[in-house]
Amino acid sequence: MLRIDNLHATVGGKEILKGLSLTLNPGEVHAIMGPNGAGKSTLGYVLGGRPGYEVTGGTVTFRGQDLLALDPHERAATGLFLGFQYPVEIPGVSFVQFLREALNAQRRTRGEESLSGGEFLKLARAKAGLLKLDMEMLKRPVNVGFSGGEKKRAEMVQMGILDPALAILDETDSGLDIDALRVVGEGINAIMRQQDGGPDKAVLLITHYQRLLDYVKPDFVHVLAGGRIVKSGGPELALQLEAEGYEAVAA
Repeated sequence: MLRIDNLHATVGGKEILKGLSLTLNPGEVHAIMGPNGAGKSTLGYVLGGRPGYEVTGGTVTFRGQDLLALDPHERAATGLFLGFQYPVEIPGVSFVQFLREALNAQRRTRGEESLSGGEFLKLARAKAGLLKLDMEMLKRPVNVGFSGGEKKRAEMVQMGILDPALAILDETDSGLDIDALRVVGEGINAIMRQQDGGPDKAVLLITHYQRLLDYVKPDFVHVLAGGRIVKSGGPELALQLEAEGYEAVAA
């Protein structure tokens, strides 16, 4: 599904990714862990197409297409979703209308019919229910007045509505208490793995800590340090990192 080969990228003229390679197959969950400044968020932003992140070498293929040749909205329409560490607030824009417009824009790009208001609300209620998010919250402006945990749950509702093939989640566990972490983890599983997901979907989790992996079980764990993946393993690698730290494990 996703193949990254020898990826190099700079931000503000400074090289951050220095030859990163990674392959995700359908049905897999991969976790990327590493210290601050290793390039974890940069990887997510490069894959999502964020301006200011310049690819200077390597290739990225997603579902048979050259991902780097696509604009951000085209990447989204092909089935890529990027969840942010700090979801932004958009005052004056209704969340439910924002989500409907986003979904229908993607559907039109794929040559599909737009959902009616009633069809969309039925879908939104179902996805909000998975994340235990009151539909009344989606009538507010985007993320305005939301707690940190509510912002993350709302973003997972957005993921469920857009129904991506690949979800790249950048430190989704950041700022979540234990209860919110469990709800978000169970929501990711329901959307991408168990209920609506299946063998055609994949997840790339970018995280500092092992705690999210208690709920979203990874097939593979990778250590990113110095702009490249320096070690890979199974779920036990995350436990080793938690116990020994990055420096000891990646040495």
